[in-house]
Amino acid sequence: MNTLQSIYDNKLVAVIRGAKEDEVLDIAEALYEGGVKILEITAETPGFLNLISQLSNTFDDQVIVGAGTVLDPETARAAILSGAKFIFSPTVNTETIQMTNRYGAVSIPGAMTPTEILTAYEHGADVIKVFPAGVLGPTYLKDVHGPLSHIPLMPTGGIDVGNIKEYFQNGAAAAGIGSSLVNTKKPMDEEALQEITKKAAQFVKAIT
Repeated sequence: MNTLQSIYDNKLVAVIRGAKEDEVLDIAEALYEGGVKILEITAETPGFLNLISQLSNTFDDQVIVGAGTVLDPETARAAILSGAKFIFSPTVNTETIQMTNRYGAVSIPGAMTPTEILTAYEHGADVIKVFPAGVLGPTYLKDVHGPLSHIPLMPTGGIDVGNIKEYFQNGAAAAGIGSSLVNTKKPMDEEALQEITKKAAQFVKAIT
């Protein structure tokens, strides 16, 4: 399975940040049931390497699992060896991009300015995570694509069901969705999991 093409096809990446280790599988199943099949487990989530391995083995090719909030090449390598198919970072760290490339995973560093976006892309990034996207809004993607139309952009941060369509109308290749889809501060009881499935389906419907 081509990871990058799957991200483009599915368009939505669910960001699971800070969930309890014993709740992540249930969250992943709830997201999958709602139609979201690309999952990012952030590095500060307890046991994130084990979770990446567990989810990768459980879902096989049905769900693509990657690591997020990766700040250094060592963490990128450990995540990829645990089964991560992509590496998200909040910033541009060229050594992390190079390590991700070396191990054959998809590199998605975070950037905001045109200079940062171009720098990341020139150093081997596959997609640029425009972060925090909510600060400048959907039309910022269109403005950046004026001179940098060849660089795929993935807005993350501040995206919800109400504005996600506008991001795609302005050129988003995909989008990362955090707490507006998965609020890990809530107890993950049956009601909360059903709500995640419902929200996931709403996000999918909003972009189709």
